[in-house]
Amino acid sequence: MPPRLLRRLARAQPTDLILIAVAFFWGSSFLVTKIVLERVSIGATLGLRFLIAAAVLAVVVVLRRERVFTIANLAAGLIIALIVGTVMALETAGVSVTSATNAGLIISLAIIITPLFDSLFKRSWLPGGYFLCSAAAVVGVALLVTQGGAYLPRAGDLVILAAAVVRGFGTTVISRLTRSQSSSPLSLTFVQLAVMGVAFTLADLAGVRDAVSTIGWTDWAALGYLAVACSVFAFLAQTWAIKKTSASRASLLLGSEPVWAVLVGVAVGGEALGTLGFVGAAVIIAATYVGQGIEARHRASAAAAAGGPVPAPTPVLTG
Repeated sequence: MPPRLLRRLARAQPTDLILIAVAFFWGSSFLVTKIVLERVSIGATLGLRFLIAAAVLAVVVVLRRERVFTIANLAAGLIIALIVGTVMALETAGVSVTSATNAGLIISLAIIITPLFDSLFKRSWLPGGYFLCSAAAVVGVALLVTQGGAYLPRAGDLVILAAAVVRGFGTTVISRLTRSQSSSPLSLTFVQLAVMGVAFTLADLAGVRDAVSTIGWTDWAALGYLAVACSVFAFLAQTWAIKKTSASRASLLLGSEPVWAVLVGVAVGGEALGTLGFVGAAVIIAATYVGQGIEARHRASAAAAAGGPVPAPTPVLTG
């Protein structure tokens, strides 16, 4: 690691490092999921991942004496589970038939898509520069999926693209739903994890039985990583960190997810990106970062005009 980067990390605030860790876990989750899917079905992977995560988070819920089983909490948790479960099913299905690098980059379009849905709901349009960044990100995806002379994207790329659209829409809906909720994010997330774990398990009982009886400790470790690091820790860390830093800084740090997806996919997974692929990746990452900056300034200006604080990003499970 370059000395300059080491010095910057040494000077970074603990909050920044925690948010970077969350982004790293999310970015790496695509490769880890792809490895697990070599021996475990899609339904079993999701079912076991979320059952483990729910069991771990249950300990935190009990220690904090959270009120989980209220009608409002269960209703909201079911809606969130339906949205996030759909996103996770699409992501997992997509990554099973495309590269982890492609999946991590294409899903990052949700960073651009989410504010578009939010502005549509609020009927308050973003600056023109944001739409230019959105167009550039789409061009980046086109370059990424057409590298090597294939002018049509693979099926997995299209499924991940659908996941990005659903994630963008779902994040907007979850943000608006939780804004009016008196329940804590912790109890809502526990309901969400438990519902998804049970639903995916029931949907693929045979796959879950086969996985439990056949996979080795490395696959269990990978599932534990997805459950604990990418789900439980990521959620708890987001919830804590966004209270300690600015909304724009949190969004930008969490937005480094596609960078980590590329680094892990290429360096650890041995996945190859051609020249067009690297150009597309660079365009996607640059467009999402610039777009985030434009959206954050627009949000801050709108909050200042309304005389209120800048809203922090809603903690959600992803990756």
